[in-house]
Amino acid sequence: MHDVKATTVLRNGIHMPWFGLGVWKAAEGEEVKRAVRTALEAGYVSIDTAAVYENEAGVGEAIRESGMSREELFLTTKVWNDDQGYEETLRAFEESRRKLGTDYVDLYLIHWPVRGKYAETYRALEKLCEEGYVRAIGVSNFHQHHLEELLAHCQIPPMVNQVELHPMLAQQELREYCKKQGIQVEAWSPLMRGGEIFEHETIRDIAGKHGKTPAQVVLRWDLQSGIVTIPKSVTPARIVENSRIFDFELSAGDMARIDALDCGRRVGTNPEKYDTM
Repeated sequence: MHDVKATTVLRNGIHMPWFGLGVWKAAEGEEVKRAVRTALEAGYVSIDTAAVYENEAGVGEAIRESGMSREELFLTTKVWNDDQGYEETLRAFEESRRKLGTDYVDLYLIHWPVRGKYAETYRALEKLCEEGYVRAIGVSNFHQHHLEELLAHCQIPPMVNQVELHPMLAQQELREYCKKQGIQVEAWSPLMRGGEIFEHETIRDIAGKHGKTPAQVVLRWDLQSGIVTIPKSVTPARIVENSRIFDFELSAGDMARIDALDCGRRVGTNPEKYDTM
């Protein structure tokens, strides 16, 4: 794991970058295009968007303007709750693909586990995968019981589970379960949306020792924990800074100190909310 293009191998042999750019809340148009352009120029090859972010068109436009070949990039998007269901998901995917301006998507995820819908939604993902429109499929915000239900009926096991994950919500039990099932864990909101984690004495102390920023320390913790990470930013300097995490290594002691910060603190929605809909 020596640079921003380093990859993990998913259960179907697809190579997925360990590190990428998240574009949640990046405004459609120039803001998201600038963020994606900056990331690609900094060496990023993975971009994570979603239908509900309403910026897929800008992401696609920035990719085309970059001049990079489609095969160099790893593009993720997600089906939103209102579009879940078998036929609905197939239609939603076509709309996402049209906006992105791509023939295929590298990773397509169910955004949230809406009970009564996600099994049929996943069937649609399997069809898209079998037909070659999607190279890898998975889920987002699934707890262990959601995964167990899905695994009991699916034909193609999910390859990725993207969840809120950071030092204060380390999701250790879920990570261990996913590892046993061959599911790669990916972190959204790895920096807790800024602020709190950056000011924590432990993180600041470790950052000072390595001559790195608190954000870089947390993102390095992700990588050394075997977690794919996609920090979101629209600030060019931070996009570049976030990617400069491949030239140092946290010690076992550093890792243990960061692991000890886990307190179950969420900054996003608990997936169980969608499980009751």
